[in-house]
Amino acid sequence: MFKPIALATLSAALLAACAGTPSGKAAAPAAAPQGARVDLAILETTDVHSNVLSYDYYKQKDDPTLGYERVATLIRNARREFPNTLLFDSGDTIQGTVLADYQSTVKPIGCDTELSMYRAMDALGYDGGTAGNHEFNYGLSFLSQVTGTPMNVDGGSDKACAGPHFPLVLSNVYSARDGKPIFKPWTIVEKTVAATTPDGKIVNVTLRVGIIGFTPPPIMDWDKRNLVGKVTVDGVVEAAKRYMPELKAQHPDLVVAILHGGLSTSPYTPKEENGGWYLAGVPGIDALLLGHSHTEFPGPHYEGMAEVDAKRGIVRGVPAVMGGFFGKDLGVIRMKLTRENGQWVVDRAASQSEVRPICAKKNDCVAPDPSIAPLVRDAHEAAVAYVNTPIGSSDHRMSSFFADVGDMSALSVVNAAQRDYASEAIAREHPELKDVPVLSAAAAFRTGFGGPEDFTDVAAGPLTIRNAADLYFYPNTLAAVKVDGKGLKAWLENSAQRFNRIDPKATAAQPLIGHKLPGYNFDQIQGGIHYVIDLSKPEGERIVDLRYKGKPVKPGQPFIVVTNNYRASGGGNFPGLDGSNIVLSAPDGNREVVIHWLEAKKALKRGDVEKTSWRFAPLKTAGEVTFVSSAGKEDVARDAGLRNIRQLKDNEDGTAVYAIDLSK
Repeated sequence: MFKPIALATLSAALLAACAGTPSGKAAAPAAAPQGARVDLAILETTDVHSNVLSYDYYKQKDDPTLGYERVATLIRNARREFPNTLLFDSGDTIQGTVLADYQSTVKPIGCDTELSMYRAMDALGYDGGTAGNHEFNYGLSFLSQVTGTPMNVDGGSDKACAGPHFPLVLSNVYSARDGKPIFKPWTIVEKTVAATTPDGKIVNVTLRVGIIGFTPPPIMDWDKRNLVGKVTVDGVVEAAKRYMPELKAQHPDLVVAILHGGLSTSPYTPKEENGGWYLAGVPGIDALLLGHSHTEFPGPHYEGMAEVDAKRGIVRGVPAVMGGFFGKDLGVIRMKLTRENGQWVVDRAASQSEVRPICAKKNDCVAPDPSIAPLVRDAHEAAVAYVNTPIGSSDHRMSSFFADVGDMSALSVVNAAQRDYASEAIAREHPELKDVPVLSAAAAFRTGFGGPEDFTDVAAGPLTIRNAADLYFYPNTLAAVKVDGKGLKAWLENSAQRFNRIDPKATAAQPLIGHKLPGYNFDQIQGGIHYVIDLSKPEGERIVDLRYKGKPVKPGQPFIVVTNNYRASGGGNFPGLDGSNIVLSAPDGNREVVIHWLEAKKALKRGDVEKTSWRFAPLKTAGEVTFVSSAGKEDVARDAGLRNIRQLKDNEDGTAVYAIDLSK
């Protein structure tokens, strides 16, 4: 059933489509004369992860540091600033919040209902987009439905359901039935823009913009349960070489590659997750839109990379941008086109990129676009009501503020729930494995990467579904793998890469956390094992005194480790995990497992779960060993039994620098 607000959405989209003309009126395009110039701004959103509103569903409060409704303000500001704009999205759009889960799995929307994220985007009038890896998390049937794309795949749909009002392109994912792309691999978008003639006149001309899309090839590992046997995947360079000739045969004036991937110069393979650097080397691409890495390009993270200008935003001569994540930023590429010999030519020397944040500094964020919230109000309120469903209580606080230094309060519940579920399922389905010890691995998904509020923090007292969703952030499904003692140690060694090697003699402060391993890959394993991490040792030699029930773990000793489908299938590049040793692929999500476990417990006590399974090896250092967490949380550390933590400096932005005394 359509609501009156839909008329406003349509009007906004129509106005956006006319934004390329100086007056906003649709004028008949003219033939572009020799020497005419077009100043063009390509705008990009990426990794919005269904953060439609500036709202934290876990903390039940507004969060002005993120949200599409604020990016929408930046988009409208950019359109006022630049006479000609194109707007694209680089994927990971429909998953990532309680709102997304509610519309996909709790109360799935019908064929005639447009997804809230797409309704918001349609209000701004996009010119195109692609699919990221998280688009596949809810399965092909749901993806087919909400994108309005009939798919000839197992579990797909041939119905033309309500989808976004802009084209989605994806060139490297094909149906296993017929070998054809599940989305259009490329398309041509026509855009009326204002050009300046050599004599200074302004004329309207039509640009024919080719767009081609790519998703990370490892989706076949990460979403194996949803995709294997149903689709096949190409590398991004292979797909570009396959379809660029078709696209170029249509004589587009400009080609924009939309990649849900970042930049890496590691040796290329068709499974390359972040293939942007190699894709930029494919002839014919005029602009490159990036994503997936949850960072910004241009930006300091990419300084020093070969053939990359991390200040202007150029990758191997191609203008490129990656606009952050969670609706925190807008990517902008500014280009100049000149008409030469009947063609538009990009002046690459005059091109430059930038990432515009919604918050210029703390407490200085742009206002939300008032047109967005009304579009999703009903769905938002339903999602809020859902996450406030009571499921039990807890006598202790569970947080991730100090998950990196031994507080497992937010992980122990996840590990206990996963172990109980898997132990029962394995005894039922694999009686031959009933005597193999079952362990569980969990990571603290929220460790401050997204800012000072990006931590799990569940207070003692009543528990609701939103608390369980805070404890387990992603919509993974539960899986278990069989490993031996050698593989278990390798798993833990990989996780220990989270930390820098500490020099006991250094007098200067040393950061505890390195940049090699993100928090969501720092697996902490429980279930009767205990281990020590020696930070004075090099990577690969840090796990010492690994024991199971008090006895040293032997290399050939068998274990079953419960985890999620992402990790079990190779996500995170953990040694020995490639999907071949999976012994349980559960139909239930890890989050649902946690919810049902807490419901069954009713009143969770601290003694119901293992407090911790590891510690740092004692190490006396000449200088401070430091890390960053949310400010003013020393009491949380003490309550968790961490007596060796003290706050050194309040950064005045919600974070603080802490010191850890490794000698205690």
